[in-house]
Amino acid sequence: MSVGLGPLPALAPVPGVRLGVACAGIKKPDHPDLTLIELAPGTRIAAVFTRNRFCAAPVHVAREHLSRTLPRYLLVNTGNANAGTGARGLEDARRCCRAVAELTGVDVAAVLPFSTGVIGEPLPVDRMLAGLPACLEDLREDGWAAAAEAILTTDTLPKACSRTVTLDKGSVRITGMAKGSGMIRPDMATMLAFITTDAVVHDVDLDAFLRQAVQVSFNRITVDGDTSTNDACVLAATAASNVPLAGDGDRERFLEALTDLCRELAQAIVRDGEGVTRFITVAVDGGATEAESEAVAYTIAHSPLVKTAAFAGDPNWGRILAAIGRAGIDDLAVESVRIWLDDYLIAEHGGRATGYREEEAARRMAGEEVTIGVDLGRGTARTTVWTTDLSYEYVRINAEYRS
Repeated sequence: MSVGLGPLPALAPVPGVRLGVACAGIKKPDHPDLTLIELAPGTRIAAVFTRNRFCAAPVHVAREHLSRTLPRYLLVNTGNANAGTGARGLEDARRCCRAVAELTGVDVAAVLPFSTGVIGEPLPVDRMLAGLPACLEDLREDGWAAAAEAILTTDTLPKACSRTVTLDKGSVRITGMAKGSGMIRPDMATMLAFITTDAVVHDVDLDAFLRQAVQVSFNRITVDGDTSTNDACVLAATAASNVPLAGDGDRERFLEALTDLCRELAQAIVRDGEGVTRFITVAVDGGATEAESEAVAYTIAHSPLVKTAAFAGDPNWGRILAAIGRAGIDDLAVESVRIWLDDYLIAEHGGRATGYREEEAARRMAGEEVTIGVDLGRGTARTTVWTTDLSYEYVRINAEYRS
């Protein structure tokens, strides 16, 4: 089940990047669940990780390896998060990295591990190691679609896209993929996202670009308000095009394309949220600060009452009003707040809007894509968050997640 998602678009191979997948039987037999991404020597990388204090073993190991050398391989498994696994989990992640290093002849620190799936279960290392030769044999530049499929958990569709950016000295490519469907309320990125480019980008710019793009894309989505233990987002620049970012204009164009790509991937995660029937945009304007607008947007997006009303197609604006009122703005002037469904005004002056008609509001709420608009009447700061409704299917998926 998804809203507004279809088959993957055409994906542009990125010179200097090859991807291979294998069926390792981590959770299900004969299902692609192990992915290896090969990066050309000299590839620069930036990454952001979950702020969950119970971060997974692969997060610890990836951070440690990034501090030591440039990465050559990213190893991704689905079906098992290797989180909540203590010292054994750390050793299991390192053992997988050592196996890749031995098979490819690189330093062990040049291998970064990433995992997603069930928390608290030991990583089936032997099965993963047995699948590595098949991953290596499958490595190819056009492996993006297969890899986007192999990294999924409860997702119903793969998520990947590409951009071509024309710079002063030539064109460069950006291609990325992401996975995530539940346990989505990132505090850095998304559950897993891997983005690559053949542009020549210096380390400082690469890190700055990633953080700026993430902040207005992956950090603006929520399905259920739960931040994963395994969140990671990587941006790798191979420099294979030999096209540099020659000046501020190039930097702006590259950042704009990267941000657009990240936003598409982030919204795809919401559109494929667990049990989703509606894609909801919460747009809050008129805040005194961006943090204030963000607090209101997330309070609305996380409200089970708002989300279940959306599932029913019920324009219960009182639930939206109540969420705004508990968002932590102590001096909020409620008579200045206005609320819309799409472009239809439903509340103002502390109550129902003049001319409000229930059937018109219900028609707006019944759409697959709904915008809840709020004007706080306090300033010029604004924030947009993307979320889902809360359905019976979401409950079923998570009730049966480990069965």
